Amino acid sequence: MPGAQLLERVVTVTEEYLGPASERFIYRLIRFHLSKEPSSLSKKDIPKLTEWVKVSLGLLTNDKKLVDDCEKNLLKLAA
Repeated sequence: MPGAQLLERVVTVTEEYLGPASERFIYRLIRFHLSKEPSSLSKKDIPKLTEWVKVSLGLLTNDKKLVDDCEKNLLKLAA
């Protein structure tokens, strides 16, 4: 799956939890924590990105089920 397509799917998954701020949030995580451009995202980056999303969501909500659900849905994209 090309990087741009994978990126779009990551944003779509996280929109369910973060709403319209999702794209900006994901782009920043990729640039800052993965040190790459979002369009070059690969499946091998998904586990590390998912950890950062999980930590960040955990700071925003106490809903462990929501955080775990997001993690599960993001990790499916690496398969």
